[in-house]
Amino acid sequence: MKWKRIAALALCAVVSFTSFPFTANADGSGNMNNGGGSGMGNGSGGSYWNGDDGVRVTVVRVNDNKPVSRPIDLTNYAESNVTNSFVRKSKLHYRCGSTLQINYGKYVYVKPDKTMPKIILESGNTNINAIKKYFCSNWVIKKIAQVVGTSYSKLTDGKYKLLLEPIAYFYFDGYKYAMTATEAALYDEALSGGLRAEMVSLTHQQLPLSMFLEHPDLGYPAFHGNKRGRQSDSTIINQLGLGVVKFKDDGSGGSNNTEYRCNTDVITSVYLSSDDEINPDSPASVTFHILGGSYTVSNIVMPAGESQLVWVKWHTPSTPQTVSIGVSSTKGILSDDTISAKVEALTEKTPPDPTATDRNDSFKPVSPPNYTSVSAGSWTVWSAYWVPNWVWVSNFVWIARPSWQSGGEWVDEGQWVDKGKWNFNCNSYSASLSAKMNLLPDDKDPTANGKQMKSGYGVKIDVPANVDASVSSWVTGAQTAITYFPEFQYKKYWRVLDLITGGLNADFAFKENPYSTYGRRVHFTPIWYPDGTYTAYTYLEDVWTPAGMLSANLTDSTQISGNVYDDWHVGPEMVK
Repeated sequence: MKWKRIAALALCAVVSFTSFPFTANADGSGNMNNGGGSGMGNGSGGSYWNGDDGVRVTVVRVNDNKPVSRPIDLTNYAESNVTNSFVRKSKLHYRCGSTLQINYGKYVYVKPDKTMPKIILESGNTNINAIKKYFCSNWVIKKIAQVVGTSYSKLTDGKYKLLLEPIAYFYFDGYKYAMTATEAALYDEALSGGLRAEMVSLTHQQLPLSMFLEHPDLGYPAFHGNKRGRQSDSTIINQLGLGVVKFKDDGSGGSNNTEYRCNTDVITSVYLSSDDEINPDSPASVTFHILGGSYTVSNIVMPAGESQLVWVKWHTPSTPQTVSIGVSSTKGILSDDTISAKVEALTEKTPPDPTATDRNDSFKPVSPPNYTSVSAGSWTVWSAYWVPNWVWVSNFVWIARPSWQSGGEWVDEGQWVDKGKWNFNCNSYSASLSAKMNLLPDDKDPTANGKQMKSGYGVKIDVPANVDASVSSWVTGAQTAITYFPEFQYKKYWRVLDLITGGLNADFAFKENPYSTYGRRVHFTPIWYPDGTYTAYTYLEDVWTPAGMLSANLTDSTQISGNVYDDWHVGPEMVK
């Protein structure tokens, strides 16, 4: 459903870069390229583009690819007449499960003091080197640091990257919009193709192709598809409309590096793109070469200029090693032909045996961590169907008839021939993860009451994790859960949970505690833990889908009141 008319124009709030001497010294390195196409077609009615463009910038933490700043929109233009926009989010936010939200407030943007290079052109021939130079210059980086509220030295210390996303400002059905390529694709999906139908040259060609990765980064692949053609919503969401500026060599360029756990079901994916139509008359196949075996995905089809994920499910070895995966295809272009999969052992660092004399007088509670998590993933697969077009093909043959004055006649002995063509459907699939964590006093705790307990007793844990998928055989269930504890400030020691029930409806619990007299599946709270909330944290992962790994941050608490000594009574034995 398209937005209803907004009664009043939302005036843009403008943030200006203050004057600062511009220097071209490059402090960052840019991972970006571009394409486009020729021409924009003709706008229809109230739907057209007048050339306004910009870039959304988000600061991203390197170690977990998590956005750590509110995105800022940069544009050379005065956008006081933008009436329709979305709450500002980055491409990473949408990948992690965020949805489009209408911005009912003012559209806020930043107008640089030094003019940005053109990001989007009708011809698609923007100067990518000028764009790199601009966003890698120390002047721009200093201004970005200032706007997001950090220091230049901190932003460039190697712990952060900049995510860039091109923005187009355009009119659609009479209202002016501001959208990144990802937002345009998501909005088109919500409109069942309504945006593409009117603005395809801008929203599905020039805008997404104005910036894409040269090398895999942030969990996105390098784009090797058709750099001049119109793109599908799924291709835009998964591959296009982004660039990266980084401040140290983090090994993200040039190859696809993946990390897995030992003895785990995983899914490895690549993109197959093609400038030419691949149809059922001559379909493509992709073969993965893993640990001496070959796994072939056959009957792949797609229209010209499109792409799709191709994947294989396999089981990692039980010992740590680096597995080199070779990928080959009979048609099209692969995003990666070699994948380096680092298979690591998952080891527990078991907390020490608690004792009755333990103390920690300097303990100060901290908040649980919140690692990057992805609760849902989506992908598309092309299918083809034949659209017949029966045409009569004549074949005139002379039939001799001696008794006729003409000596014979021409007879059409032709036949009906199907001169139809292949049409294609883009079929959408998805998977989602829902999980919770239940932390309760151990059943052996004699004085526990619901979730209230005394310190020194054990707690038990139950972590049910459910995976819902369009095709269950294309995904895995949750396979790994690691729990951290507040007395160690969620560091130093942790427990790897036992997978009690596997599959799409998995369930996890503590392993038997080696210090438990009764072999209980518990973790003992320290006797010195202060009264109040005791919150454990679990990171749930290894839910593999063709679109990547799903994961979840989980917490639950018990209430500490008193300690185990309160349940002891020492006194003379009563003699009857």
